[in-house]
Amino acid sequence: MLSTSKICRAGIIASVYFVLTYFLQAIAFGPIQLRVSEALTVLPLLFVEAVPALFVGCFLANALFGLAVYDLTIGSFATLISAVITYFVGKTVKNKHLKFVLGAIPPIAVNAFLIPLVIWLSGATEFAYFIQVAFIGAGQFLAVFLVGGAVYYPLINMKERNPSSTIFK
Repeated sequence: MLSTSKICRAGIIASVYFVLTYFLQAIAFGPIQLRVSEALTVLPLLFVEAVPALFVGCFLANALFGLAVYDLTIGSFATLISAVITYFVGKTVKNKHLKFVLGAIPPIAVNAFLIPLVIWLSGATEFAYFIQVAFIGAGQFLAVFLVGGAVYYPLINMKERNPSSTIFK
């Protein structure tokens, strides 16, 4: 059921994704990229509404700054696919550390293998496919594991300290 707080949280997540991508667009696009906003892809571990929110935020960012139709479709759906998988990891894994590690893998892997297709189809490729996979994967690793960990752990610790908090309902 969609509550007002979930709708608001989804709007905030989508907005933060877009704004981070906007202000860091110099490093968020291209054959070598670090999209810091991808750190938010760990949020489906905690909030189901993060799944559509990440898709919307990514779609809007790609619509304004991306590589045409391929970024809108493949790029945005890569974020959606990884968010859905991450959500199911969050529902099945109970250990908070294992949940984070396993939940961080889908955004890294899905984007590492699909975003080079976007770059290739757009004609902007500078590297062979698997070299491009390594570059995108490395950027995703930094964004999701390092910055995403800085997002995930304070939230999960807050949830453990105050399980009755309305933030997580």
